[in-house]
Amino acid sequence: MKTLVTGGVRSGKSAAAEAAVSAMSADRAVVYVATGPTTDNPDWADRIAEHRARRPTDWTVLETTDLAAALTDRTEALLVDCLGTWLTARLDTLAVWDAPSAEWARALDAEFDAVVDALAARREPAVLVTNEVGLGLVAPHRSGRIFADSLGRLNQQVAAVCDRVVLVVAGQSLVIK
Repeated sequence: MKTLVTGGVRSGKSAAAEAAVSAMSADRAVVYVATGPTTDNPDWADRIAEHRARRPTDWTVLETTDLAAALTDRTEALLVDCLGTWLTARLDTLAVWDAPSAEWARALDAEFDAVVDALAARREPAVLVTNEVGLGLVAPHRSGRIFADSLGRLNQQVAAVCDRVVLVVAGQSLVIK
């Protein structure tokens, strides 16, 4: 079973994803794939601490931006949190923010393909968390448009290979696939 959990900031999507992976992996180990950056930012550190406090202590944590490898190499149930932070790391690595899209678009598409192919081939349970970017206005800044457009494309591709897609709003989960 592969599930994509999407929602807005502070919608409760991570907690919903944690509950989903717990329910589908009662008899197997869980690996929490943390794709977010490590930083000295105190607000970010508070978010990480909140997630750590909520997770079961027997879950293994894997901090990586090599998401395709994690999906391919790990046989435990996976919780990937989240595609938005993974995408930000990949966009930073590709130095897209000021470069013409012709310089980075193919490389980003190849990374998307690798993740989607790895997820499609995966037989073990996986729950992926993502940010829902399709409910707002078009960002006034190029960086915001690059992020939203890219994450929107990635979300569609991931949703297509998932068995289940859940939208979380105000802590309430709505199964949309």
